[in-house]
Amino acid sequence: MYDIVIIGAGPAGLTAAIYAKRASKSVLVLEAKAYGGQIINTPDIENYPVAAHISGFEFATKVYEQAQALGAEFKFEKAVDIKDLGNIKEVVTESGVHQAKAVIIATGSENRKLGVEKEDELVGRGISYCATCDGAFYRKKRVAVVGGGNTALEDALYLADIAEKVYLIHRRDGFRGEEENVKSLKARENVEFVLNSRVVGLNADKRLESIDVLNNDGSLRTIEVKGLFVAVGRIPENQNFAKVVNLDSAGYAIAGEDCLTNTKGIFVAGDNRVKNVRQLVTATADGAVAVNEAVKYINNL
Repeated sequence: MYDIVIIGAGPAGLTAAIYAKRASKSVLVLEAKAYGGQIINTPDIENYPVAAHISGFEFATKVYEQAQALGAEFKFEKAVDIKDLGNIKEVVTESGVHQAKAVIIATGSENRKLGVEKEDELVGRGISYCATCDGAFYRKKRVAVVGGGNTALEDALYLADIAEKVYLIHRRDGFRGEEENVKSLKARENVEFVLNSRVVGLNADKRLESIDVLNNDGSLRTIEVKGLFVAVGRIPENQNFAKVVNLDSAGYAIAGEDCLTNTKGIFVAGDNRVKNVRQLVTATADGAVAVNEAVKYINNL
């Protein structure tokens, strides 16, 4: 029996573990893959207070080591269900069952796909969802990025430094991402904006050779690229917990800035909850807030 079980070892979950241990609570962190979450794919974090420049991997490692040093326990198991037994919660994983007085869901989100034919079979052979992971394979080659948010803009900037040319494809005529990133891309001679357009076809033999792009005016263009980096949003990983946590139409856990869900003793923190801003700093803030609420809940049992 733990005081708190935290599902997910991304920035929100790791921060929650630190705050929970500082509150003298026993803590188990469950992680399906590797600690750090999506932030480990960010080569340079520039918008986090105090650390002007730090890689996502270095950031995640420091937070993980800090949580470990405080005594947080980690198990690399995928949580598949939560059972609400009143004052006791059972977190079911692929390996067993863990009991806790409170649960914090900090599972983050996963990449959203384009839904184009051949997309799955070309992953690793021209299709990628992580520019910083796979960009080096396309040095001095032509690539494309799909998306209009900060991730797409940052991917395009990163690739512009190593690729021969970068096509930035977006279904609208404006971007949701930061204007500074847009200005930086416009200043790059090897970046071409392909707006009001979407990718409708992938052409390949064994590897991606070109993409078919349909403009809103009905015109079709084939663009020769060796790599296509997809950054069209994310899907929150809350599906396994829908029986105990209310979700919105997009699958995000419904909770306010207090991180409280509709089920007493179950909290949510990070990019998998309904929120206006999804950044590293808001994820870590959620972790601290969720623990504060969880501790108050436990102390009142």
